[in-house]
Order: sequence, then structure tokens, then C-alpha cells
Amino acid sequence: MSEESNLMSSLWPLAPSGATDWLLELCGDGITGFMPPAMPDAVWVLNAMYEHKQGPADVSYHEYHQARLADRSVQPHVVGGIDLDAVGIATGGGLGRARHPGPGWRRLRWAELARRTGDPVVPDGLMPSYRCFPAAKKEGSWPMGMVPPTEGSLDRETWNRLIAVLTQFSSAGPDTRCLAYYNPLMLGTFDLDNLHVRAGRLGDAEILYDQSEADFSPSNLWADDRSWVLCTDYDLWATKVAGSPALIHALLNDREIEAVRLPWAH
Repeated sequence: MSEESNLMSSLWPLAPSGATDWLLELCGDGITGFMPPAMPDAVWVLNAMYEHKQGPADVSYHEYHQARLADRSVQPHVVGGIDLDAVGIATGGGLGRARHPGPGWRRLRWAELARRTGDPVVPDGLMPSYRCFPAAKKEGSWPMGMVPPTEGSLDRETWNRLIAVLTQFSSAGPDTRCLAYYNPLMLGTFDLDNLHVRAGRLGDAEILYDQSEADFSPSNLWADDRSWVLCTDYDLWATKVAGSPALIHALLNDREIEAVRLPWAH
């Protein structure tokens, strides 16, 4: 067993699958994550996107990928006899964990991109997902100078900041007992009778981001006293946080976190 696995098992040991029963009753199945209602309030924390300081390029990810296929610097992706490159679009988006790309890049706020493109931050009736910002893309593909949000996981910086804010609004601070759930899709298993749940301290939650069994932040994290719960759906670009009005107010006004209310998904 690796040192990382030993640390995870020590700080966040496995918990009974039944720990999610209350979420199942409240939210329905958690195949992509247990999506809670307001408890009594709720907000959506948006995954980070980034832009190169030189600005977005004229070339899209799809155009760049097609050029590389044409000069044979990459090989076609063929599955079951189907050339996926011929029938799909290289959007530039990803799945799972993400972090700041490094020197030369800056965080691009959703609100800034909305002002630039004229698109809403999230279209009415929709969820934060690949369907946002059609005007920023070229035939469905993002420009090379931008890194769109990933699906199914918070980025590292937002995760760490969110844990810090949750700690401020939890009864026992960093010693608050919490549970974390990883959905079957991110683990590559469909055993719905034995859901993957871990239990630990909120003060040790940063390590959950490096959980070796999944390349994602947890689908759900909640306080054992159920004072708050968050859900990062496998198919979305944001995390819903349900909790007290004071917690939600703090997230909406945090300088590092970008959060929005979605009345149709409250």
C-alpha cells in the first residue's frame, strides 16, 4: 500500500454505504451525485476557467487537433471500428480534477466572459455545463488560448477555498465530522449496493482532492450534523452548496470563489 493510500485510510477511512441513505431519500439516486435541495438556502460555486494573458487564439482546439491529424503527428482515435475524430468535436474541455495552468495564464471569471460575449453566465433553465457560452466557441470548440471548466470536479484552488469557508461556518470548525461520497462513474464501478463513502475531519478535507481511487473531488461532502452539503455532479461545471443563509451569503461575497444563484435549480 502506498504512503498516500495509508494516509487516506488513516484520515478518511471507509464508512458504511448506508451513510448516504438520507441523501437517497432526499435527492433520489446518486449515480452522478446526490443533488440536494436548498437547506434552507443554496448557491452554485462555479468551476474555474482560464485564459492566456495574450488572449484567446483564433485557432480552436478542434482545428488544432484536425491539423495534427492531417500532418500525422497524432493518430486517429478509433474505437470499435469508428473513427471518433471524424464524427466528434475536440471541444478543449476536460473531465475531473484541474488546477491553474501556470505562468502566462490568468483566471477568467464567468461574469467577465458573459460581459464579453453577451451570453448569460448560465442560460435560464439550464445548469452550469458545456451548454454555457456558445458565443465563445467556434462550432462548439473553445479557442486555444482558453481553458474551459472541467466536468465532474472542482478545481484545486476552488476546492481548497471552499473547504476554508465551510470550516468557518461549521460548528466544530476543522474538527467537524464529515462524510465524502464518490459516485460509481468516477470510480469505474457500478456496484450501487456498496457506495464508496469515507468519513473524516473537515480540517483534513484537502487530501480528498488527491484521493488515488478517483481523479475527481468528491461527488458529495457533508457535515455529519447535516448543517450543509455540497454536490459536484459528474456532468456539470459547478458545485451546488446547500446550507444556512449565512454560509450562502459568505460564498456569494467571497473574493476567490465565484458563485451564483440559479432560481430554477435552488
